[in-house]
Amino acid sequence: MRRVPGVRSVMTAMLLATGLLAVPAATPGASAQPDQHWVATWTASPTDSLVPIDATGLPVPEILTDQTLRMMVTPHVGGSVLRIHLSNRFGKQATTFAHVTVGTAGTNAVADPTPVTFGGHQSVTVPVGDDVVSDPVSLQFAAFSKLAVSMYLPGIQSFPTKHWNANATSWYSPPGSGDLSATSSNARFSLHTEAWLYVDDIDAEAPASTHSIVAFGDSITDGFVASTPLSEPASLAVADKNGRYPDDLQRRLDAAGIPLSVANEGIGSNRLVTDGEPLMLGLSGVQRFQDDALDVPGVTGVLLQEGINDLGLPPQTTTAADLIAGYEKVIAMAHADGVKIWLGTLLPASNAFFDGIATAPKSEVYRAQVNAWIRTQHLADGVVDFDAALRDPSDPHVLNPAYSGPDHLHPNLAGYQVMANTVSLSMLQSAL
Repeated sequence: MRRVPGVRSVMTAMLLATGLLAVPAATPGASAQPDQHWVATWTASPTDSLVPIDATGLPVPEILTDQTLRMMVTPHVGGSVLRIHLSNRFGKQATTFAHVTVGTAGTNAVADPTPVTFGGHQSVTVPVGDDVVSDPVSLQFAAFSKLAVSMYLPGIQSFPTKHWNANATSWYSPPGSGDLSATSSNARFSLHTEAWLYVDDIDAEAPASTHSIVAFGDSITDGFVASTPLSEPASLAVADKNGRYPDDLQRRLDAAGIPLSVANEGIGSNRLVTDGEPLMLGLSGVQRFQDDALDVPGVTGVLLQEGINDLGLPPQTTTAADLIAGYEKVIAMAHADGVKIWLGTLLPASNAFFDGIATAPKSEVYRAQVNAWIRTQHLADGVVDFDAALRDPSDPHVLNPAYSGPDHLHPNLAGYQVMANTVSLSMLQSAL
């Protein structure tokens, strides 16, 4: 089970003792076959529970009243057995999931929603700050084919933990509509959101030779594409296209026959050394690195590209030296766990409103210092020079217009493809 610091272990123990909490024991969570193990096939780092809109400006429900969520996710590795992680990391009260199902998703329906249990129970209550992992579920599913995770929340429950920018459309039913988790049709799921609520990880049972690589970072890893020069809102034109650089990297690995699953642990506006809670910025990269990188099932390597927000978002107190110290800390954490880590250089943004012109007068100076350190250090296991691949050849302080979104900060889909193409597959393969 993936957890975060400060889990209410005493509360958990009390609930277990009274029988009010069903949490899977080690045996149900273990792989069923000795030559198989769990590998993360889809991930989304929890960001917050308070921001009332998603990245496109659509409302996100803050109070759930006897209704059902249907979250649409796209796995990177297919299989026939999976398990689901549900998170209450940023919730304000214990959350009860009375009925959970999962099924393969079509355009208007879900094929045979399959019941999901937790320690053998249909219902599970997750304490504040905790998460829960399901028992293994038998379901045939393919890579890059949608899954629908449906969750019925009884009574009144508030402030669901979410991933703020999904770049994917999910659905939920109106208040008072009851348990629709076992229904195939999407007709009664009349409300939609571009955020993911509660679900933060799906694992596939995979051969022992298959492992996970975590793409760790901020909105650039998350696949954000702006619709305006001011960044917000996110572009709906990229929703459901799976055009993030980790998606494109997964396709390259698949084409090369390399048995790695790329787990996307990017958070929009996230910073490596500065905490962003309670807003949708998430815990700092250093704070969440254990849970969102090293505890990812099957992980053997982490590709880290993060730091431009440390230099460009308030409070503007982070220096290049501070950021380098953060890199050194997570490199040491990865190596202590026997996990390889590769560093990606920071993209230019000197002509961007955020992290550039308006908010970061020293950002470009510090970015150059950080990138120089990344390129010459020998602590990490390798370097990916995203900066060299995406910068404008005639002006290295800005993104190449062919690869830039309208805000000059985030790449467009062509830019994300270039990022994926820049990663050495043999470098990643060394983590097998």
